[in-house]
Amino acid sequence: MATKKSKNPKITFFFLLGIVLLGGYFMLTGDDPLGLFETVENVEVPSVAVSLTEGAEVTHNPSIPLVESATRSDWWEVYFVDYVNHNDPEHYENTIEAELISKIDAAETSIHIASFEFDLDPVAEALIRAHERGVEVQWVTDDEHGLEADEEPDRGQFEMLEDAGIELKDDQRGALMHNKFWIFDEKTVWTGSTNITENGIFEQDNNVIVVHSPALAEIYKREFDEMWAGEFGPRSTSTVDNQHISIEGTEIQVLFSSEDDVVEHLLPYLESAEESIHFMAFSFTHDDIGEIMRDKDDEGLTVMGVFEKTGSSTEYSELGEMYCDGMAVRRDENGGFLHHKVIVIDERIVITGSLNFSDNANESNDENVIIIDNAEIASLYMQELNRIWAMASDPAPDKFDCP
Repeated sequence: MATKKSKNPKITFFFLLGIVLLGGYFMLTGDDPLGLFETVENVEVPSVAVSLTEGAEVTHNPSIPLVESATRSDWWEVYFVDYVNHNDPEHYENTIEAELISKIDAAETSIHIASFEFDLDPVAEALIRAHERGVEVQWVTDDEHGLEADEEPDRGQFEMLEDAGIELKDDQRGALMHNKFWIFDEKTVWTGSTNITENGIFEQDNNVIVVHSPALAEIYKREFDEMWAGEFGPRSTSTVDNQHISIEGTEIQVLFSSEDDVVEHLLPYLESAEESIHFMAFSFTHDDIGEIMRDKDDEGLTVMGVFEKTGSSTEYSELGEMYCDGMAVRRDENGGFLHHKVIVIDERIVITGSLNFSDNANESNDENVIIIDNAEIASLYMQELNRIWAMASDPAPDKFDCP
């Protein structure tokens, strides 16, 4: 299947004014008169560590695939795990862990955390420092994979927090408290697919998006307060009608599983796709999402994605039907997990968060999803998909009994 050209500008602050204007022309029109962009099949994405602020340094090495980007505007930041160049937890400089610690150290009044797993001493130590300088630190986690797992050998980070006087709570139920969001000073939200673990930050494909917005933080804080008060799962209070904001022309919607019936809100976004749907999925077993993607492929849209290899060959995975239908799908070849839960629609709308595309995630777990209509942010997620697609493999024909 033919693929659409991805928006993958090669940015440098050392271009002459004319090149800068050309870049601006592309951002406004989508035209590429110099042919600076490549198809998904042939993409060679540079290694990027960028801060889009005045005077920032740009690192560009075309010989290394894109692994971690740290790209910012005045109100958002996007990060991808760099397990190729940064895979030693003892040296976490220039990683997502370092960025998280910097935000902990900068917090002035409060840090509210709803995060599934945890095993990083430096993060625990940063939270203890925050607590000792008077910052309110509260953490909601899963029972089995959070506080109970903390008793395993070589763990104990939650115990460190408790010993320092930091308040912790878990969900005390069979389904998962699977969220991965942090709220700093009730004005900045950190979310995405990344667990705060060695595996999550040093071995897996993961993403983080940070949004600086008191209005968005208020939405997440409301959900945090419900869980802190003991509300979990489908019986939690839904405030879905009040979970939409706009920042500088970017529309953002937030959804929480399982009280908001997340998939029912995602389906209209998929139905609205006019040109393309791209995805990266750790677990993709939800039939309704798969059916719409297959229908859109039949209509002639570009629909393509990468599945985590573990479990993708089972009868429950959507990979089999998509492969048998001749769709552009591959299996990830990362030695760890492809842990993303990402859909990009029309290279403009990004859906990300903690929610796997499954019935359990939608109907039982505590999850969060953020939907952002912003082409610049979407272009970064497309770069990550291009990188993963180039390293992925086609499914083995003998894995599926196609008609």
